[in-house]
Amino acid sequence: MKTRTLLVALSILLLGACAGQQTKEEAQPGAQPAAGAAGQQPQAGAAGAGGVAANPLHDPNSILAKRSVYYDFDRSEIKSEFRPMVEAHAGYLRDHAQATVRIEGNCDERGSREYNLALGQRRADGVRKALALLGVADTRIETVSWGEEKPRAKGHDEQAWAQNRRSDIIYTHE
Repeated sequence: MKTRTLLVALSILLLGACAGQQTKEEAQPGAQPAAGAAGQQPQAGAAGAGGVAANPLHDPNSILAKRSVYYDFDRSEIKSEFRPMVEAHAGYLRDHAQATVRIEGNCDERGSREYNLALGQRRADGVRKALALLGVADTRIETVSWGEEKPRAKGHDEQAWAQNRRSDIIYTHE
């Protein structure tokens, strides 16, 4: 288990280092760019209009405004297109010691209730582990699985299911 955790950590760090070049994204619900408009991470506490410090969590142009990690069917691994977003949230959490998060794992409606609760928990735990490996204290991260109980999309087709297979990063204290 420790070897697998170490391999996940190394993969995240290596992919983060390679994320400087943005590739064409798949037509995936919730897909997001890896950086801001100029290709750089937004700075926490950067002065907004009028010289007032803006919170990047509430800036729709900031990568930190993106809070969902989407998954392939029956999978819980963080896809490479979402790693820069997870890394940005880890950076924000490291820089803001008072901030805490809850990671909510979700599934589509396929599978039994018990299976979906377990899969949602694996998804939430995967994001928690990534944040912890990136330097966020485990005590500042809570995880919960909603299974199929909180769908984002109500349909019964692949488009809806793709939106429901996700982990959401919820700030419980900024």
